[in-house]
Amino acid sequence: MAHFAKLDENNLVTQVVAVKNDVILENEIELEQKGIDFCKSIFGQDTKWVQTSMNTLGGIHSLGGQPLRKNAAGIGDTYDAVKDAFIKPKRFNSWVLNESTCLWEAPISEPTDGPSYLWHEETVSWILNPVQTNPLYQ
Repeated sequence: MAHFAKLDENNLVTQVVAVKNDVILENEIELEQKGIDFCKSIFGQDTKWVQTSMNTLGGIHSLGGQPLRKNAAGIGDTYDAVKDAFIKPKRFNSWVLNESTCLWEAPISEPTDGPSYLWHEETVSWILNPVQTNPLYQ
């Protein structure tokens, strides 16, 4: 299946649809425009569509294929035409966009000493996940 993201006037993803591969194949080659034309025939000629890969994250295709547009599109994401990438909403004010992966990253790395951590925006730091320190959850 191929997937296409419907964009609003601000390039915000409002819908993601699956399209059968045979719709977009021509001589065994995927053609994005065929998928766009198909989506427009169903949802209206005035709609805007961009192909996405549900197997792409941070510019890497999880199945070893060709990554597409840095990240899989989801409702609420933004398509950046200059970067040709889908970008998730920014979760925390202190986080910065990694330009090569188009993923938001904390200003300091998460500890890798074993336990689970949560981002604490007020202190701009990682804190131990309270679930791990609460005896009720052990």
